[in-house]
Amino acid sequence: MLKDATIFHREENRSCGEDVTVYLKIKDKSFIDYSFDGDLSIITTACSAIFWESIIGQDIESVFDMWYSDIVEMIEMEVSPRRRRASVFALLATRNAIHLYLKDGKEDSFEDVGIEY
Repeated sequence: MLKDATIFHREENRSCGEDVTVYLKIKDKSFIDYSFDGDLSIITTACSAIFWESIIGQDIESVFDMWYSDIVEMIEMEVSPRRRRASVFALLATRNAIHLYLKDGKEDSFEDVGIEY
């Protein structure tokens, strides 16, 4: 947990029983630090860590341009269809945290990050 987080958000993946809480530190509309915890699978943990490393220093709204294909590029491998939601879980949680931060009234779903139901 990031003690001085600007915002945090908890997301649930009911299809597999996972939950993640993302903690974001934001300054001048850029990500300057992050942390996450939760009840996560190995694929979610690994993809979350790689995802977070890629966004430090980026504009917070850059996450709205990211998709499952970006996660695949970051981890340098395709994910099996059954685990695709796990691979984008941190991305989805981060997007929804940013929606809360921006107070724009939006909430993204797995479809918004390129995963079909």
